[in-house]
Amino acid sequence: MTFLALLLFMAGAHADVVEGNPGSTVRVQIYEDLQGGDCARFEAILQQKLLPKYGPRVVFVHRDFPLGKHDWARDGAIASRWVYEQDPRKGIDFRRELMSEQDHLTQQNLRAWMSEFATRNQLDPKAIVDSLKDPRYAALVDQDRTTGGVRGVTKTPTVFVHGETLVETVLYDDVARALDEALK
Repeated sequence: MTFLALLLFMAGAHADVVEGNPGSTVRVQIYEDLQGGDCARFEAILQQKLLPKYGPRVVFVHRDFPLGKHDWARDGAIASRWVYEQDPRKGIDFRRELMSEQDHLTQQNLRAWMSEFATRNQLDPKAIVDSLKDPRYAALVDQDRTTGGVRGVTKTPTVFVHGETLVETVLYDDVARALDEALK
């Protein structure tokens, strides 16, 4: 953990990336790797089923947990924090597009893809690439990685919902059952 990440962690600072109802007491925490296939499959479940049914009553919190085996996942997570800070909706769109394009992205073409995303979304293409060198965003990603490690996360996605931990192959029915119980 970097010194800045340690300071943020000790101060309790965290810039949450959220969807759904941010005021809800029912929280789903999703530790995800933007380059992970299982994460992309869970993201589809989140978009197509969970958010439409539970979004008004539940907050879904995205946590970055880039795995070492993925060469661009950490850079993608860092850039996604920058985009989210500019516009939360575009930040969520950035994460979703990264996951949907993961089969076509490489460490070599990631920056060009990021610039193209920025241009398409009326963001600064130079600033999105420069965000990769900003220690604030790296610290937020490192903080998520550290807190995930403390919670026992080793695989992605790992989803925490109402005292239940779901790992890697996360099914809609399992999340829905836990959410229905939490909302009683």
